[in-house]
Amino acid sequence: MLMCLALAASAAQKKGADPLSGTWTGDWGPSAADRNQVTVELKRDGKALTGTVNAGANTVALKNCTLDSKTGAVHMEADTKNRRGNDIHYVIDGKVAGDTMTGSWNHDNRKGDFKITKKVSGDDYRLPKN
Repeated sequence: MLMCLALAASAAQKKGADPLSGTWTGDWGPSAADRNQVTVELKRDGKALTGTVNAGANTVALKNCTLDSKTGAVHMEADTKNRRGNDIHYVIDGKVAGDTMTGSWNHDNRKGDFKITKKVSGDDYRLPKN
């Protein structure tokens, strides 16, 4: 029994507290009837959180990313252009629970929600579900 606990503690230390690094897939949109598929790649290196969003043919770098590891709250921003070439600044706020992140996004006068799920490998760490 003690050996099992020692192995579990060792594995937990090895994994660290990084519930975000990896590939997340799901959808986003302004309503339940208007959804878009999305893949998000996130990487946490120390306190720095970086990543990209791929929503079709356009890959966009995330910036100003933060994670509150106590609450699971995530904040991200992204800059891209619309079909007319005008700048768009997205503000994205979510919450991680286990292997799922849900939240809201907005830009200009548009807003909506998202739900993405982490593709889990055997070495991943997850925040507990509340």
